[in-house]
Parts: sequence; structure tokens; C-alpha cells
Amino acid sequence: MKPRRPVRVLTGVLTNITKHGALRHLPSVGCAAFALAMVAGTVAIAAGGAAYFNAEEYAPFVIEKLPLADEEFYQRALQVHVVSASFALPACVALLSAWLLRKAPRLHRYLGRVTGLVVLAALAPSGFYLSHLAKGGPAGVAGFVLSGVIVVAAMVWGVVTARRRQFVAHRRAMWHVTAQLSVAVTSRAMLFVLDAANVEATFAYLLSLWLPVVGSAVAVELLTVCRSSPVLVPLSVSRQPLATASLVPVMERA
Repeated sequence: MKPRRPVRVLTGVLTNITKHGALRHLPSVGCAAFALAMVAGTVAIAAGGAAYFNAEEYAPFVIEKLPLADEEFYQRALQVHVVSASFALPACVALLSAWLLRKAPRLHRYLGRVTGLVVLAALAPSGFYLSHLAKGGPAGVAGFVLSGVIVVAAMVWGVVTARRRQFVAHRRAMWHVTAQLSVAVTSRAMLFVLDAANVEATFAYLLSLWLPVVGSAVAVELLTVCRSSPVLVPLSVSRQPLATASLVPVMERA
């Protein structure tokens, strides 16, 4: 008898733990904590971004970039990026909610369309433009570009799979989008901790950029090995197990 493959063993262990063990409620608790953290982080970032709309003086973040070839254009791109990000991240979190999908499938559909448009037409283009002046030199630019490429590719694939009614693939793609957008929150939190620990500034900046970008992408892929994973099953406010198949009729009616 041939030995089971390591991936199958890992899948079986994770599935058994999350479905039958003491950690069976961990995905729901973890998702709720993630959602709350992302909303709180977005509010904090949006509040801090208010300085970018001060017509009388530049924000410290902009002053660090001076001199600029086109200061006015850079300021407008930054404003577009802050506004679109402040909408897109909470919207993506909401779109992963099973409650919204059950109670308002039409709203889920239209919110998804608006969010996709905002991400592809505003958030990603402004982010790519701003990335060329990122801290950390080429490594910093590459980190932001990689995150942006993942967002664009996953969002496009999310739209394609939604239209094809491939809902599991659709959720996986949207988790990748949400995970990369969450880097705005996790990266700042990590940078705050590293600064407090007196880690060298450039190294701290690059580490707090690359670790969340790569870690978020890897985390989404690792979670797909578990069938009860929130990547495959919508975020549920209920303590009862939620089967993906039970949502397909609702999604089809949407």
C-alpha cells in the first residue's frame, strides 16, 4: 500500500481539527476578528489620510517625496488612492459575508460590481503610479507592484468566475483581493511594532511590506487545503456549519 501524500495528510488533519475538534469554531472567530480589524484599520487610515486633502499645505508623507516632477498630479493620485482604498477594503470584507449574501443577494451583486470598478479603475492605477516613489528603493517598488498585480489579476479572475458561476473559484479570487488590500492595515501595524523595537528604518519598512504581501497570498492558498476554510465557505455570523452548496441557489438567483 502506497503512503499517502503529505498534502493529503495535511488536508485530512486540518479538516478533522476544524470540523470535529476543539478548534471547529476558530474559522468563524478568526474571520470576525479579521473583519473588525480591517474595518478599524480602514477608519484609522482614512482619518490619517484627511491630511492629504489640505489645500493649504502638504502632508508630511508628501513632503518626504519632494521634489516631485508634478506635485499636483501626485497629490491627486494620492487622494484617489486613499478614497478608493477606504471604500474597497470594507466593501470586500462585506462581500465575503454569508449574511449579506443570504439577506440581500442583489445588493451583493451590485456592490461587487462597484467594488470591482473602483479597484480596477481607481485603486490599482493610482497605486501603481504612487509605487514608483515608494521607500526602500527598487525592493520597495517591487513589493507594491507585486501586491498590485495580485489584486488586479485576482479581481479580473473573480469577475470571470462569477460570470461563469464558478463560485468556489470566485471566493478564492476575492479572498486574494481582500488579503492584499488588508496589507495596508497589517503593514502599518507591523511597521509600528518594528519602529518601537528600534529596528533599522529601511529594513523595517521592507520587512513590513514584503512579509504581509507574500504572507497574505500564501495564507489564502494554504487555507484552500481545508474544505471548511472560509476561503471556500462564506463568512458566517451563525455558529452552525455552512455548506457552500446551500448558497449556490441563492447566488444563482442573484
